[in-house]
Amino acid sequence: MDFSSKLLENAVYEISQLPGIGKRTALRLVLHLLKQPSGQSERLSNALVTLRNNVKFCTSCHNISDVELCEICASPKRDESIVCVVEDIRDVMAIENTGQFKGLYHVLGGKISPMEGVGPQDLKIESLIGKAKQGKIKELIFALSSTMEGDTTNFYIYKQLEGLAISTSTIARGIAVGDELEYADEVTLGRSIMNRIPFEGSLKAN
Repeated sequence: MDFSSKLLENAVYEISQLPGIGKRTALRLVLHLLKQPSGQSERLSNALVTLRNNVKFCTSCHNISDVELCEICASPKRDESIVCVVEDIRDVMAIENTGQFKGLYHVLGGKISPMEGVGPQDLKIESLIGKAKQGKIKELIFALSSTMEGDTTNFYIYKQLEGLAISTSTIARGIAVGDELEYADEVTLGRSIMNRIPFEGSLKAN
């Protein structure tokens, strides 16, 4: 792709580094911004810089937050005895949009994937087990995607909980095998949360 401007080329290159955006899409976005009032580009730039410099991660669930303890963890209306284990912030948003879950979350920050060099030590598993040992959690809901990596992560955490008085469940398979939670429709995802099954049962099913 030939560029008439080095400034244009640099902007296209940086945007094309974002996931799912190739150079042609990046070029279209950059040209769109050039056609808009300069204030729009400045607001976008300021929003990104402010986000990067000021964003925090909840000290309890590791969700993205503006403060030390996110609104979900700080809410007295949430049931702290039920914790839903998810991969990342997108899954929290997807489940919250269903309006069906009133417990808390724990964001792992990924899934165990030996092929990609991601092990248990790279995820927020240790803090989850630490919370479980405090005795306040009665049920853990595994809500990771139904992939080999997701199932491996579920099983690893399940084994770490042995000896603790905590029930474990997994979302019902209304979510197709291999699907990511963020792409599920709200009704299907909501039913999958409400109709969750014991994790031991899912092991037998596999």
